[in-house]
Amino acid sequence: MHPLDQQTPQALVGHPVHSLHSRSGNPAGPHAESRGAGRTDTPLDSPTTYPRHTAVDDAYGLFTGITLAATGIAILGQSGLITGGIAGMALLGSFLSPYSAALLVPLINVPFLLFALFTMGRSFALKSVLVSFALGAGVKLVSPALNASGINPEIGWVIGGTLLGMGILCLARHNASMGGTGAMVLWIQRRFAINAGISQLVCDCILFGVAAFFMPADKLIWSLIGTVAMNLVLIRWHKPGRYRG
Repeated sequence: MHPLDQQTPQALVGHPVHSLHSRSGNPAGPHAESRGAGRTDTPLDSPTTYPRHTAVDDAYGLFTGITLAATGIAILGQSGLITGGIAGMALLGSFLSPYSAALLVPLINVPFLLFALFTMGRSFALKSVLVSFALGAGVKLVSPALNASGINPEIGWVIGGTLLGMGILCLARHNASMGGTGAMVLWIQRRFAINAGISQLVCDCILFGVAAFFMPADKLIWSLIGTVAMNLVLIRWHKPGRYRG
């Protein structure tokens, strides 16, 4: 038996294509040429296969992410619920103070945006600053359009949590975040390969521990379920290496 035939498929990954052909002729058999007609030798993970986002892509991606996230936050706020991350901090602050979540988002974000500047780079930080202020404006615009009498929390958790999660995912796809713990967990994922959704859940547990002293039990439970819905979006769809561009 040829030595190559005894190796596992993983062991063959490191062999250049030309070296395999030179050692064993045509390893795919006599019909490989006809089966491979029309194929290219470009690897699937070649950078040329995944062109970078254009400025227009980024602009519309950020707009979409901000719109989804702002709508999600507004729905959660009208439901009397909180969530994780900077949105949850702002919502909880709005329930405990005379200030709106739209105003608190950029204010609370300042230290986190400084962290993003030094750890995630200038481009990420600048985009996150833009998102932070645009998100506050978006929440202020969307909230009046919702039912002023409030939204049933039994419905608000799933709609608000899912929309917010999709907004965060969209922002991450275009190298930005809402700031807050979102910037921190994205850095942890890049640095330590720990899934951003899992890290966010840890941060959210701390936030909910604080909220437990101020919120009714039923609202806290619905908020927790909505936060799980938000983070499931990141856990399932924001995985390193799955998305290029």
